[in-house]
Amino acid sequence: MVRSTGRSTASRKIDEKIAELGDWRGERLSEVRRLVLEADPEAVEEWKWQNSAVWSHDGVVAAAKATRDKVRLTFAQGASLPDPGNLFNANLDGDTMRTIAILEGDAIDGAALQALVREAVAYNASRDGTAPVLLSGGNPQIPKGDGDAPVQAYIAAMPGWKSDVGRHLDDLIARTVPDVRKAVRWNSPFYGVEGMGFFLNLHVFTRHVRVTFFRGAALEPEPPSRMKDPDARHIDIHEGELDEAQMAAWVRQAAAVPGWDLK
Repeated sequence: MVRSTGRSTASRKIDEKIAELGDWRGERLSEVRRLVLEADPEAVEEWKWQNSAVWSHDGVVAAAKATRDKVRLTFAQGASLPDPGNLFNANLDGDTMRTIAILEGDAIDGAALQALVREAVAYNASRDGTAPVLLSGGNPQIPKGDGDAPVQAYIAAMPGWKSDVGRHLDDLIARTVPDVRKAVRWNSPFYGVEGMGFFLNLHVFTRHVRVTFFRGAALEPEPPSRMKDPDARHIDIHEGELDEAQMAAWVRQAAAVPGWDLK
């Protein structure tokens, strides 16, 4: 394929589309294109998917399309990318893609957008056919294993903002229970104390991360949600909702009572 530094057929078609639009949408599409190519000069420009400008590097990075009232910039693996600038504002329920919908008058945070592009390129480069499969709800499929390594593999594969929640929880648990025991079973990280069993696990769902305390009924206050197991309680953490002080208090209590014995 011809690199974006040349005038490929796809690049000429993008030029033509920008000129054809002739309004703010063309200006925004041109700005997005410039930012993407500055962030990754090795990106390949393509023109496909019903008149979309596509940039690829070891796989699709992002695609932009002008519609009647917006320019949509969709990152192919957006659900797996950190977005500290909170640029993604559409297609937020998908397991893989995320979209930035740009309306007339919207300013583009160029630095944040270029950081996303670089993250997407790095993500594509790291996959090399061994990236974990995301199961229903975006839960990573991680092989059974003991120790920190499989847990960190799970956290790294958690999509989007959930990976940050996973890292915060893992760090909080390790600080609260310094000798914590870690394992992955049934595609979920488990945390426990040697000789006491496991006291909690994490699991990814489409809109939240669930923390389950296996002896949650013994905690004060009880975590808010009941389960089929009469002893278990869980809390569902949505984006921006982690109460670290309360979570640390629950972890401290849970680690002090006998938990589950996993085989």
